[in-house]
Amino acid sequence: MSTEKAQSLKQIMDFRLEKLEKLREMGVDPYPYQFEVSHHSNEIFDQFSDLVDSSVAIAGRIVSLRKMGKASFFHVQDQEGKIQVYIKRDEVGEESYAMFKLLDIGDIVGVSGTVFRTKTDEMSVSCERLELLSKSIRPLPGGKAKDGEVYHAFKDKEQRYRHRYLDLIVNPEVREDFVKRAKIISTIRKFLDREGFVEVETPVLQPLYGGAFARPFVTKHNSLDQTLFLRIADELYLKRLIAGGFDGVYEISKVFRNEGMDRNHNPEFTMLEFYKAYVDYHFLMEFVESLIRTAAEAVGITKLDADGENIDLIKPFERSSYMDLLSGAVGQDLTDATEEELKKICKKKKIELEKDAHLGRMYEIMMRELVEPKLMKPTFVTDYPKVISPLAKMRRDGDESIVERFELFVGGTELANAFSELNDPVDQRRRFEAQVELKARGDEEAQSLDEDYLQSMEIGMPPTGGVGIGIDRLIMLIIGKVNIKDVILFPAMRPQDDE
Repeated sequence: MSTEKAQSLKQIMDFRLEKLEKLREMGVDPYPYQFEVSHHSNEIFDQFSDLVDSSVAIAGRIVSLRKMGKASFFHVQDQEGKIQVYIKRDEVGEESYAMFKLLDIGDIVGVSGTVFRTKTDEMSVSCERLELLSKSIRPLPGGKAKDGEVYHAFKDKEQRYRHRYLDLIVNPEVREDFVKRAKIISTIRKFLDREGFVEVETPVLQPLYGGAFARPFVTKHNSLDQTLFLRIADELYLKRLIAGGFDGVYEISKVFRNEGMDRNHNPEFTMLEFYKAYVDYHFLMEFVESLIRTAAEAVGITKLDADGENIDLIKPFERSSYMDLLSGAVGQDLTDATEEELKKICKKKKIELEKDAHLGRMYEIMMRELVEPKLMKPTFVTDYPKVISPLAKMRRDGDESIVERFELFVGGTELANAFSELNDPVDQRRRFEAQVELKARGDEEAQSLDEDYLQSMEIGMPPTGGVGIGIDRLIMLIIGKVNIKDVILFPAMRPQDDE
């Protein structure tokens, strides 16, 4: 922050601190304990005809001030919107009006009065009693240096993410986005509850990490002298519960992956995972489609725009196989391709590979570069290579190289990942051992061999279908955001110098 700006801010804060002391000298408690609210601003607008000349009590932050002689106007903003307040010295008395003169934009007040319309036909509250509930010492962004009588929209995205509390105050539409987020998550919970799923909680700190390909965050339990990992997925614990006798379980949880950040990735994010006994991935495709459609309908948004592509969530989702899409993108059949063949294709397509990229990793990179960005309309990509799907059942037609797995893409972004879950403990052990070999070759994201999970499968796990849905990405899609930081209240940010 420049010296000039810092000095200006210091002057404003010093001026407000002087006002704070004056208020205390007047016998005003600038931080009282409570205020009884009767209505929110939107209720006054919605019920105006019934509330005219009725008494109301509102509370909120002053977001505009027009101080005049014996009468003034200001706007109070609460969670639901804002409403104008008219205050007159003769109505509230000399002491209260003198207190009002010491208020600034950003102060939180309680107003008791009657509802009326001004001569300009604006719904307002005529103040009969004014209470200061919290004196603001630091001005909102963009306030005038004199006494902060106006403020401007907070547009610097970097600062908005770092100071979300300011963003919520100054940009009401941001608060509305997070209300929609809450409603979408609530709708998902109700949907799963109605379908008979049981919401559960599984460990955040795990002795082994698994259920996804990702690098974990590592920590230590001092008392046990044990290395632990923040979970990268809930999958293996949730499937233990299916083995234990639950027919359907779900968890909406924080998941942590120690990897790069971009518009679609935050190291801490919200994941929905659910598992249902006795169903397969065909059932899950219909189920996921219905779940996502219901969540979108809850906030009244079913027609979307993704990079200029019109998307209608009411229409049936498309389905295409992994190998058909990838083979089509490179112009040749890749069903039985070798590592060397894929390396040549990547070189021809100018796709960069890691030094020790194995067959599965090359499939993933090629899919990411050549296919996924073009999957704009809702599309279930089905039947994945077994080499990148160690927890899924082989396709029932006997092709041992393909598994019953799908991912859902919308707007070029993956939203869901699902399997007909592998429940053969012998096959699962072999696949875990193959993952251990990949890890030994340098693949940091390869999965570990989880002996306890294998024992739960050896006890017997019924045929099961499981799904993981990235909640943040789903909300991005529905409310039309292109950066994951816009749907996470406090996203991870790179360190910065002191302001």
